[in-house]
Amino acid sequence: MSPQKDLLSKTRGQSTYQAILAAIRDGIYRPGDPLREEEVAARLGVSRTPVREALGRLQEKGLLEAAPGRGVAVSILSMQQLFELYAIREELEGIVARFAARHATDAEIANLERINEKFAAASEDPQLAAQWNRQFHARLYDAARNRYLRQAVEDLQETIALLPDTTFVQDGRTGTATDEHVAIIEAIRRHDPEVAEKAAINHIKAALNVRLLITKTEN
Repeated sequence: MSPQKDLLSKTRGQSTYQAILAAIRDGIYRPGDPLREEEVAARLGVSRTPVREALGRLQEKGLLEAAPGRGVAVSILSMQQLFELYAIREELEGIVARFAARHATDAEIANLERINEKFAAASEDPQLAAQWNRQFHARLYDAARNRYLRQAVEDLQETIALLPDTTFVQDGRTGTATDEHVAIIEAIRRHDPEVAEKAAINHIKAALNVRLLITKTEN
């Protein structure tokens, strides 16, 4: 394979991987749902080769698991995995906020405020709120100025995609999360790493509490 074709193949494989991950995050494929090459390829309008590669990569990362018979299914997180996931999320998001308090520019802080306003305005649309929330945290990762930390939190975000539904389906959660974002932003504005870290940890703790309420209701 020529270098150009190899690059094209890798690009197609990466875009297919991201498309399947987005479908899991958006609830098109839910935990336990089977994923078959033919169906996924038809939905994405690609050949089966990049789909096969993407499914293999997702399985290696634990986002898919072997299904009865042939094929794979979206992984289902156990309660223990849920607690482990949020425990490491608390630590990483806390470090992100700490670093952002040291490095964020005035322009980045103003942008975080704009995104949080968009987030607050989406209180009646949980999926839109979730999209703005991801934007808010992505910009925090930018402001932290640490490529290795960013890679760690982005890998974690892929696993978070396995969580069914968004916590913003809970009445009032978008409003409380908006206030939690404000606390993070204000600490970053004051360049106070300790307070920023604490605010971010409290934000994730609150998200876990809502997640547990949702899980209890579903069960």
